[in-house]
Amino acid sequence: MTLDAAGASPPSRLADRWRRFDGAPRAAGVDLARGLAVVGMFAAHLLTTPALVWADPATWLGVVDGRSSILFATLAGVSLALVTGGWRGSDAAALTTARWRIAVRALCIWALGVLLIALGTPVIVILPAYAILFLLALPALRWRPGALFGAAAAIAAAAPFAVAGINALPVWATRGGEIASDVTGWHYPFPLWAAFVAGGLGIGRLRFRLPITAALLLAAGALLAVIGYGIVGRWAPPGGAVPALSAEPHSSGVGEAIGSGGFAIAVIAACVLVCATPLRWLVIPLRAVGAMPLTAYAAQLVAWALLQPAAGVRESELLTFRALEPFWPMTLVTLAACTAWTLLVGRGPLEAAIAALARRIVPAGRPPRHAVGW
Repeated sequence: MTLDAAGASPPSRLADRWRRFDGAPRAAGVDLARGLAVVGMFAAHLLTTPALVWADPATWLGVVDGRSSILFATLAGVSLALVTGGWRGSDAAALTTARWRIAVRALCIWALGVLLIALGTPVIVILPAYAILFLLALPALRWRPGALFGAAAAIAAAAPFAVAGINALPVWATRGGEIASDVTGWHYPFPLWAAFVAGGLGIGRLRFRLPITAALLLAAGALLAVIGYGIVGRWAPPGGAVPALSAEPHSSGVGEAIGSGGFAIAVIAACVLVCATPLRWLVIPLRAVGAMPLTAYAAQLVAWALLQPAAGVRESELLTFRALEPFWPMTLVTLAACTAWTLLVGRGPLEAAIAALARRIVPAGRPPRHAVGW
């Protein structure tokens, strides 16, 4: 049997890749939830979706609007918790190193987001906001679940009013305001979206892979969704007269924050429960996408930029591209490519490159000068 360049036989390397992907240290349910979030964002970008009416199954495709990106942000918090020790936490030295590496990753993600914006695709790129949220989460990495969930609740209740006030400023209509909106990802306003990251951190600080914990999180998330959509959202006057209370997608209202935040918690918990059963085998392609979400997200936008035709007689470039019916081809190619890459190569290329850069800049046990105790 021949050996590859790394000195291991191909079957041995394949087994190593599989252990990394499906082994006990990896949270398969989190990968599944991330895969759903990525595909949900594909759908929100590439399909014309109806307004969601929970009582009408014909409109259920509208669930991807707004909720996919909030699920993605909540999972960012879960991921931050997992890389800093999960429910056990980390000692001071390890946490200091982790914080600096997270900061490096955040800067890389922000730069990648700016590059993707420069492609000119007719989509609002989430990565700059994602990077800022990583930085905002750094002081909270020592917090326990109760404090994290409390912070998430307080932010979800109060920040929508601040965001509504900021959105009303005339600066957003200027060229400078447009640039500021792009480079901060203000369509996903970080003062409010910090609530979703805090909630995700709280989940990651629990033993959420235990079935009883996952079941309780599922129930809690469902209850929050009912409160946000069914109670708070109904308080909002029609026509968006009080946007800070709205439950509509991308409204940044209290109803959306509570309802969609609860929906994200419920989806994560449901994915954990699914992956505790043999169904985990059926969702391997989605889990593979979730194991390399940054690569999958960026590749979609690069492909879009390469394939985007001129607007022609249609109203916009977005509608022109959607008319090509790209959702299923791009989604199926992404599922197949991510599955093959994960099983044959390992970590996604963007994920691996950013992690390697962070390790090089911040070696283990050697945080930057004056960083001790941060």
